[in-house]
Parts: sequence; C-alpha cells; structure tokens
Amino acid sequence: MAQLTMIQAITEALRTELKNDENVLVFGEDVGLNGGVFRATENLQKEFGEDRVFDTPLAESGIGGLAVGLSLQGFRAVPEIQFFGFIYEVMDSVSGQLARMRYRSGGRYSAPVTIRSPFGGGVHTPEMHADSLEGLMAQQPGLKVVIPSTPYDAKGLLISAIRDNDPVIFLEHMKLYRSFRQEVPEEEYTIPLGKADVKREGTDLSIITYGAMVQESIKAAEELAKDGHSVEVVDLRTVSPLDIETIIGSVEKTGRAIVVQEAQKQAGIAANVVAEINERAILSLDAPVLRVAAADTVFPFSQAETVWLPNYKDIMETATKVLKF
Repeated sequence: MAQLTMIQAITEALRTELKNDENVLVFGEDVGLNGGVFRATENLQKEFGEDRVFDTPLAESGIGGLAVGLSLQGFRAVPEIQFFGFIYEVMDSVSGQLARMRYRSGGRYSAPVTIRSPFGGGVHTPEMHADSLEGLMAQQPGLKVVIPSTPYDAKGLLISAIRDNDPVIFLEHMKLYRSFRQEVPEEEYTIPLGKADVKREGTDLSIITYGAMVQESIKAAEELAKDGHSVEVVDLRTVSPLDIETIIGSVEKTGRAIVVQEAQKQAGIAANVVAEINERAILSLDAPVLRVAAADTVFPFSQAETVWLPNYKDIMETATKVLKF
C-alpha cells in the first residue's frame, strides 16, 4: 500500500470514480488546469478531459445551480466550493433544492451531488476561509455531512459519498491535507457513511470528536495514559446522520464522556451529541458530559487563531475534570 497524504487520497478517490462512472463530473473554481487551490484535482483534467473536469466562473451560486441541474439529468456532480466559508452564496441550491429533491419529487428524482470543500483553522488563512460551518449543514434535513480525519478514511468515504444517491457535504480540514501520511490501498474501497470509528480503545472516558480534533484528542489520550487513564477516542467521521449506536456503546462502556469540536461552542454538532447521550444513556453516566470548543466569537484573524483554537491541552484539562468528578 502507498503512503499517502489526505490530499493525495482525495485525488485518488476522485480518479477512481471518474474512471468507474462516465456520469461523474468534477467542477469548480480553478479545479481544471490548475488542479485546485490545494491541488486536489491535479492532472485530472488532463486524464479525463475538459468535459468532465472543468473550471467554473468565480460564482458559488452558479456552481450550486449547475449541480442541481446536472443531478436532475442523470449526472453525478462533484462540485468544489473553494473554501467552505463561501457556502452562504450557494445555500439556496444546497438547502432549498438539493436537500429536498427526493421528498419534493416523491422519489422520482434524487440528487447525487457531493460538494467538496476545505475548511478549518491552524493554517493562517485569510478571513472567511477557515470557518467551521458543519453545524449549519447538519441542521438541514436531507443532507449528509462527512468530515474525514485520516487519508484512509478520506478515500473510502469520498468514494461512498460520490456513489450515494443523495446530497453529501464532504468537508476536508486544511490542516490535515499534508500533515501526515498513512497507508492507503491502491485499489478502490468504500467506508459506509453514517458510521463512526473508534480510533483508540479505552475504559475510563470517551472522547467523541471529528476532523482535526481527532488528532488532538489522540494526543491528549496518550498524555492521559501516562497518568494511568484509559481514554477512548471516537471519530464520528459523519456528523449527520450521527452514529448513535457507536456513541452510546462507548459511553455505556466508559461511563464518562467529553465532546470535542473545533467550532464555536454555540456552533458545530457537540451540543447535539451531548443531548443524544443524555436522552439515551444518562443512567450510564458517572459524571456530566462536558464540551471542548472554541470561544463564541467570529473566527479571529490568523495572528490570534492558535490562541483561539482548541488543542490537546484543553482536551486534557476538560477530561481531567470529568475523570475526577
């Protein structure tokens, strides 16, 4: 197996599906000849032609409208929103059209659209480029929201997303693009959407998280292990729909939990996870479920983001409170 970065794994997933299905179309701002701002689509236009991998004008609303129309004509659209902070310009197509397509048409039409987009802090992007807006998407019925944390997961989840007959928001954390490599099979494989993964087994505390916070949580768990604490790390992978079975199974095993997200406390999906735990497993809890999240402010300018973003030390501090309760 090859050692790939996440960005390379994403490229391989796109290449796999472009080969497998002639109805798969990849488009967005600068995704053609330039291969995307992060080179996720590098060389794909050369390999598959300008009719299947092509640039669009700098107009997210147009990208969304094109995706809606293509999905109704039997294509599998894979548009890229260059940075997820620009999703507001395409919200009508996403929430008003794609998310409702199957219901509105009584099952006559589906919307097999996978919207890819980078997001996330820690890489000093300009304003409106790093915002964590997954909670906004997760609150819209009809959308699946996927956030991989490793190269292996990224390839398998993206292939599954493109093959899904309903719209998927596929969010790629910029800090994870090239931060580490992992063995990724060269052949195609899929990972089911809506299925979490236990990245680290433990018995004393469950950390439930996703995206870049998975790596921070694993680091925190390793540090806590030095003091004799056995900490489990659950990677949600799909934040809508949630894998309730895995979440509750972990909490019932450990009796304690914290939920970690990069988004502001009032945003993201942590509050929903806490509510699900309280509704379904409160009698299994030995301590309150606490959250680790960013402050409830707009995302700061890059000079301040390292102070603002949650990190493994914040996770350790909150975990310790729950362990000592």
